[in-house]
Amino acid sequence: MIKNIPVVILCGGYGSRLGIEGKKIPKALIKIGKEPIISHLIKFFQKKSFSNIYLATGYKHQIIKNYLKKKKSFSNVKVINTGLKTMTGGRVLKLKKYLRNYNRILVTYGDGLANVNLNKLIKFHKKKRGLATVTAVKPFSNFGELFLSKNDRVKRMSEKEHLDNRWINGGFFIFEKSIFNFIKKKQEALEKQPLERLSKKGNLFAYKHFGFWKCLDNNKDKIEFNQLIKEKKSIWLR
Repeated sequence: MIKNIPVVILCGGYGSRLGIEGKKIPKALIKIGKEPIISHLIKFFQKKSFSNIYLATGYKHQIIKNYLKKKKSFSNVKVINTGLKTMTGGRVLKLKKYLRNYNRILVTYGDGLANVNLNKLIKFHKKKRGLATVTAVKPFSNFGELFLSKNDRVKRMSEKEHLDNRWINGGFFIFEKSIFNFIKKKQEALEKQPLERLSKKGNLFAYKHFGFWKCLDNNKDKIEFNQLIKEKKSIWLR
């Protein structure tokens, strides 16, 4: 089941919130521990027996391509330049000619790691019989939260924690091949118009992931990732 599903990793963007390092090299090559985040992500999929992996690159494409060439264990990974200013939806659309022989595809962001059970995700997608499934995760609040009564009395305070009543887009999408019909042009963000079109037609479902999930958005995230690795808590590779 898994071997017949290609993986598309979106890694064409800038690391605009990662300081000087994010300008010098593509975000996908920002290191957490001793390896770039893209290396951790590829290993995650390889460990789950995915053999067809495509990197949809853009910003500093050649640097990513050169890095992959040096990694023998990544010889099955194909690096496709999808354009410097192309949006995420457009990057998927530009891979259509490479993916047209597959019935469904897995798409995720190149800056997010998780321990998503991919077998369960795929089974969920098949059961719902929709055209698209997004992995939903609970966001972590960077601030303490106040719970107020009607007369503004503070009933309870909580420090930084996961927000129980909210879900966000965690990547790790499963799409039927008809996804290409919902992306109209290269300047569409995948998470905007294409997913909104699918949602309006009742064809978008959310697989709730309660385990580990984290994205590399800024230097604070990088520090937290490095701490996890230092403590040998690379949960995404277990």
